[in-house]
Parts: sequence; structure tokens; C-alpha cells
Amino acid sequence: MLARLAQVSQDVAATSARSKKIALLAELFRDAEADDVPIVIPYLAGRLPQGRIGVGWKVLGRPVAPAAEPTLTVRAVDALLSELGKVAGAGSQAERARLVGELMGAATEAEQRFLLGLLTGEVRQGALDAVAVEGLAQATGAPPADVRRAVMLAGSLQTVAEALLTDSPPALERFRLTVGRPVLPMLAHSASSVAEAVEKLGTCAVEEKLDGIRVQIHRDGDVVRLYTRTLDDITDRLPELTATALELRGERFILDGEVIAFDEDGRPRSFQETAGRVGSRVDVTTAAEAVPVSPVFFDALSVDDRDLLDLPFAERHAELARLVPEPMRVRRALVSGPEDVHQAEEFLAETLKRGHEGVVVKSLDAPYSAGRRGASWLKVKPVHTLDLVVLAAEWGHGRRTGRLSNLHLGARTADGGYAMLGKTFKGMTDAMLAWQTERLQELALDSSGHVVTVRPELVVEIAYDGLQRSTRYPAGVTLRFARVVRYREDKRPEDADTVESLLAAHPEVRP
Repeated sequence: MLARLAQVSQDVAATSARSKKIALLAELFRDAEADDVPIVIPYLAGRLPQGRIGVGWKVLGRPVAPAAEPTLTVRAVDALLSELGKVAGAGSQAERARLVGELMGAATEAEQRFLLGLLTGEVRQGALDAVAVEGLAQATGAPPADVRRAVMLAGSLQTVAEALLTDSPPALERFRLTVGRPVLPMLAHSASSVAEAVEKLGTCAVEEKLDGIRVQIHRDGDVVRLYTRTLDDITDRLPELTATALELRGERFILDGEVIAFDEDGRPRSFQETAGRVGSRVDVTTAAEAVPVSPVFFDALSVDDRDLLDLPFAERHAELARLVPEPMRVRRALVSGPEDVHQAEEFLAETLKRGHEGVVVKSLDAPYSAGRRGASWLKVKPVHTLDLVVLAAEWGHGRRTGRLSNLHLGARTADGGYAMLGKTFKGMTDAMLAWQTERLQELALDSSGHVVTVRPELVVEIAYDGLQRSTRYPAGVTLRFARVVRYREDKRPEDADTVESLLAAHPEVRP
């Protein structure tokens, strides 16, 4: 029942104890049917299996009287959302409104709150995949490490959960590293500096961090498949990578790396250009001529049917070097420990000069922890910050119901106005949410709808990872991965950063 899922989601949000979250999820999984799991798991993490379904606040903002008793099942909701995602053409807005009204009318008040949070991306209660893995292990009696490895090799928590709940722990044995079946990539934690990273890891490799698209290359003889970080098959979009893979020495392997576009001077083109090329499905030949991309490899997961995942990084890299010529491997420097941190800092400085976004510091002894943010990989990159003006804020849902959450951020323009650069709800503590809700309502110009427009008086410091071009915003650019650092009540709106200075700092994305 959806009501049970909504209650568990609320209970998980209400506790900060990881052990309690795991216990709540374990109980839910014990009672769930195997066919419900592919829906329950992404719902708990705030994701729709269908992805975006084209439902916005014009539709969701219409009040619908809730049902008195719960009758909805997760599969019924999933079927209706799939139907919603297919709506297109003339009359689509009215049809979406009808279907949403039908869904909300069948939902109780608690179920409505959960569905609104799910559809608006505001379900953020900490029930992430890592916690769900522990809950699944507890529910089935399987060793957590075995469940994590199976998820890593299957590339899908839902697939492993279905197998476990249907066939019990022996089902984990069927999940093996296989060429042609992608695995979730290993990810990196952040470190504030190279010195901190080297201090933690000791003897390590310092590698360039490229602002490209993560890609996993599988070759089995003459057959090559390419997969993204999210395990999407992009083989048909990047014929030059297939050609490159067929030129390598090995006949059967799985390699990890990035695909990136370089300009005529060998400097990286903007992330948006690389992402646009990788995302292009139409007229691939023309796209490849306009924006050619290159692979840059940094790890080997399997070579000649030999599973390398549990080997130290130093041994995996030796296998990579045997297959891949140096120009196709990521630049790196070996550092013996904290006493040689200056070498790592010099390498970072050189990397930034070449136009890349930072470095990843990797322990030479660590195995490949696929699908996890391993503490043996630490990324270091300069943090960009801006002082921007809050132009408006949106009312939150889920845990943030009754709080002004999503901020509309503006930079000063030459004519004395403000240009919106994007939105963010990230980086806010509960105390900050409470404070900004009260403060922004004091500045409100229009609070009649979901969006509260405010007088542009409040300055907020925003960290961001870069810029990308966007036709949605008046300056032609938007912030990437913006998050709140702190409010700057010591600054006036006229002290905020300008669009002109922002574009000057990022000439690669000037519109």
C-alpha cells in the first residue's frame, strides 16, 4: 500500500539514526512483494522510475480533496505516472490535470503530501541506496558486504532486491562481473585541499580531474559497448570511442574513464559542449565532426576474463598501462606521502592551468569500490563562490512543508537590475530554513502562490561548480550545482556580484 510507504518515508525523515533508518526499511522490505521493489526503492530515494513526466506546479498547485481511507497501491500509482509521462500533443495540459486530479483524489492527506514531494523532487529523507542496501540485507539475512557487491555488479539495487526477496541469499551468487554488463562506477569523496588528501592517503597517485562524461568501455572481441555513469548505453552516439577501443591491445576488457571534447589548442571545451555531444542521438556523423570527443582512461576493471576489482589500484593501473598507450591515459603524478605534498600541489596548479577542474587523489592500495564513494579516492577542486541576491523562493514539501526552500538567485546587471542565474535548495540547515522563511516573508512582494517574490535586498553566498549556457535565463547562463554557503547580512544588494564579472571569470561559456 502507498500509505505504508508514505509513513515509512516520514518515519525515516524523522530520525537521524542510521540504525533506525535501516530497521524501518528492513521491516518495509520484509512485508513488500518482490514486484513492488522496483518502485518502492526509487520512491524512497525521491526518484521516479519514469524520470521526468512533464508535471509542473500549474497542475500540482490545484487543490484536490483527499480520500478518507487509503486504497492506493504502489503499482497502481506507478501505472498512472507512466500514463502521465506518455501524455503529449494537443490537450496534453488538460489531460495531465485530469490524471493528477484522479491520483490525488484517490490519495489520503498523508499520501498526497508524499506524492507532492515525490513529483516535485522534495523527498529528501536520507533513505538513499546505501541505507536501503543495509535494510535489504537485514530483511533477508544476507551479509551486507555481499549485497553491496551484488548491487555493484548488477548495476541496480532493484534487480538485486527482487532476486533476494524471491530466492533468498543464494540468489546473490548469480551476480558476477561480466563484460557487456555495466557496473556502477566508483566515486570520490571531497577533500578541502591536496595536503588534506595526501595526509589521509599517504603514498598515492594524483590524477587530473576532467570535466567530462564518465564512460565505461566494454570490449568482447569485435563487439564494443559504452555506458555512462548512470549505466545508459551510448554506444551508437560515440563511434570514435568504439574505433579507439578496437585499436587497443586487449580483446576482452572493461575500462573506466572519461570522454571529453578538446579545442584545437588541446584545452577542454566547456562541459556543456561535451554533454551535448554525448547526449545527441540525431545525425551522429555531423555531431562527431562538429564536436569530436576523446576517451581518457584511468582504471581497468576486467582484463582477459580476470576480475580486477579487488586488486590494489597500483596493480589495476599496471594492467591499464599494458592495454592503453600513455596519451590516452589520464595525467598523473605519484606522491610518496605528506613529506612530498609540494609535488601534489604543483601538479594541481599545472592541471588548473591546462583548463581542468581539479585533481583526484587515489590510494595505491585500494580496491575498486564500485557504486560507492570510497574514502580512498578524494577529489580536490577550487570552490567558486558568488554573492547573489535572493529574488524569490518556493514553498517546500515533505520535510520542508511550511518552509520557504528553493531560492531564485540573481546577479546585478549593468542597468541596475538583476538577472536570474538559477535556483537552489541545497546546503540549507533546518535553522537556516526557519530563519529565511521568516525573513523572506518580511520582504515579500507577492506571496499569493507557490512562489514568493521578494524585494531584492537579501544577499546570499553561493558555492557552485561552474557555468553552463542556458536559454531559460536572461544572462544566457546558469549555475552548475549551486548550494548555499551562508547569508551575508553584512552586505548590501549593490555589493552582490555582477553578470559581467561572472562571465569574465568563465570565458569558455560566454553566450
